[in-house]
Amino acid sequence: MTAEAPDLRRATLAVYAVFMLSGFAFASWASRIPQVRDALELSPRALGLVLLAIATGSVLSMPLAGVVIARLGTARTVAVMALIAAVGLATAAIGIRVGVAPVVVGLFLLGIGVGTWDVAMNVEGTAVELGLGRAIMPRFHAGFSIGTVAGALLGSVMVALGVSATAHELAVALLVAVAGPVSVRSFLAPGDASEEHGETRSPLRAWTEPRTLLIGLFVFAAAFTEGTGNDWLGVATIDGYGAAPALGSLTFAIFLAAMTLGRWFGPAVLDRRGRVPTVRILAVIALAGLALVVYGGSLAVAMAGAALWGLGTALGFPVGMSAAGDDPRHAAGRVSVVATVGYVAFLAGPPLIGFLGEEVGTLRALTVTGGVVALGLMISGVLRPLPAAGEATAPGGTPAPATSAPPR
Repeated sequence: MTAEAPDLRRATLAVYAVFMLSGFAFASWASRIPQVRDALELSPRALGLVLLAIATGSVLSMPLAGVVIARLGTARTVAVMALIAAVGLATAAIGIRVGVAPVVVGLFLLGIGVGTWDVAMNVEGTAVELGLGRAIMPRFHAGFSIGTVAGALLGSVMVALGVSATAHELAVALLVAVAGPVSVRSFLAPGDASEEHGETRSPLRAWTEPRTLLIGLFVFAAAFTEGTGNDWLGVATIDGYGAAPALGSLTFAIFLAAMTLGRWFGPAVLDRRGRVPTVRILAVIALAGLALVVYGGSLAVAMAGAALWGLGTALGFPVGMSAAGDDPRHAAGRVSVVATVGYVAFLAGPPLIGFLGEEVGTLRALTVTGGVVALGLMISGVLRPLPAAGEATAPGGTPAPATSAPPR
C-alpha cells in the first residue's frame, strides 16, 4: 500500500456516499409520485409533462457540467449541486400544496442539481479508480442502486404511516442539503480541478473528440438497454405472457437484482480480463437474455432471460464513464459529454418502445433493443484505456505498465 492509501480509502467511501445519496434523493421523490398526482389531480398526460421537467433540467445542465467542474472542482461542484437539488426538492414539496407551477420549477431545479452532480461524482469516481489501480466504478453505480432501493423503501414506509408527501420530501431535502456538502470533504481533489491536473483548455473541446463521442455512443447503447429494461420489462411480461401484475413486478425485480450483482462483482472480472473482452462477453449475454424474454415462449423462460439481460447490461454505463475519465486532465469535459449523450437514451428509449409497442406489441417492440446492444458491441473497442506515459496497452485492452511507469 502507498502512503496515499488512507486518503484513497476515505475518498472511496466519500464517492460511495454521494452515489448512494443521489439515488436516495431521486427515489424518495419517485416513491411519492402517485400521491403528487392525486394531490394535483393530474391526468396521465399532464403527469408525464410535469415529470419531464426533471429530465429537461438534467439534459440542459450536463453539457456544461465539464465547465463547472473545471472551475469549481468535483467536491465543490457536488456540494453546490446538492444544495440546488435540495432547494428544488423543497420547492416541489411545497408546490404539492400550492399548484403545478412550483412543482415544475422545483423539479427543473432538481434535474439541474442531480445532472451536474452525476457528472461530478463520476469524474471523482474515475480519479479514485485510477488512484487505486483497479476497477471500482461499477460498484459506485451499484451504490446508486442501493440508494434508490433505500429511498423507495422509505417512501413506502412514509405512505404506510400516513406521512404527507410534503413533509417527507422536505425532510429528504434537508438531509441532502446537509449530507451532500459533508460527504465530499474526503474527495481527492477538493480544489480547482483545472489547477489540480494542469488543465489549460476548455472542457467544451471534448465535444470535438472522435474517441469521446464514440464512448458516448457506446454509453447511449448501454443506457438504452438498461432503460428499456427499467421502463418496459414488467409491462412486456404482463402484456406478452399474460402474467399477473405481481409476477411482472417480480420479473423486473430479477432484472434489477442481476444488474446490481453484476455491478458489485464485475470489477474483479474487469481487472482480470480487461474492459473490452468483458463488455463484449456481457453484450452477448444481454442479447441472449433479450432473446429469451421476447421469444422464450413462457414466463419462466422470460424470467431467466431477464436475469441474463440484467447481468449483461450491468457494466456498460460505468465502464463507459471510466473510459471517459482515463486522462484526469480532461476527465471533466469528457465525462460531461459521455453522460449527456448517454442520458439522451433515457429520454429517447421509453417513447420509442411505446410507439413500436402500439404497432407490434410491447414484447416484440423490445427486439429493437437487441440492435442497440449489437451497435454497442461493434464499437466497444473504443473503451480500451489510454496508455499513460511509459505504458503499453495489452491486447485485451488492459494497460500493461512498464517497470518505470507509476502504478495505475
